[in-house]
Amino acid sequence: MKLLVPVLFLLPVFTLPAQAQKIPEVIKTSFTREALSQYVYTPKGDSLTMAKVLDKYKKKIVVLDLWAGWCKDCIAVMEDNKALQAKYPKVTFVYLSLDRSDTAWHKAMEKHGLSKAPNYWFKAGWKNKFTNYIDLNWIPRYMVLDKKSAIRGYYLVHPNDPEFTALLDRLTKK
Repeated sequence: MKLLVPVLFLLPVFTLPAQAQKIPEVIKTSFTREALSQYVYTPKGDSLTMAKVLDKYKKKIVVLDLWAGWCKDCIAVMEDNKALQAKYPKVTFVYLSLDRSDTAWHKAMEKHGLSKAPNYWFKAGWKNKFTNYIDLNWIPRYMVLDKKSAIRGYYLVHPNDPEFTALLDRLTKK
């Protein structure tokens, strides 16, 4: 009985991460002007709005991958991300970093072989107009956009999720 009490006491600590990934109550299908007015930075240091980022990929199926180099969960699925990209060569993967500095972001891109992929950094940090709008509460987080930039996959958290791959199958077959 003495062992059971400490174990029961620690149980809530181990369930906290699962509670952090609360699925948003409202699944959004488009972005607001305010969300798209959020500035991000390119690896060369240029700033542009998320609206301009999405305009670059109009008429393409896009996966937005919100990640950070310090995020163990993000790093753990990097190989799965690469396999997903290989399976769907017609899909454009756009990386949106939540790293704490541009130096950390550049190091993480290089370390994980993402330097040649489309990359943008939220200098404003985790809480900004875009991430607040999409109810970001955990990374990695993925969103799938169709060729009209409509949100078709709003809350995807793992590249091996059958819902994720089924959605990409449907969108790439059209």
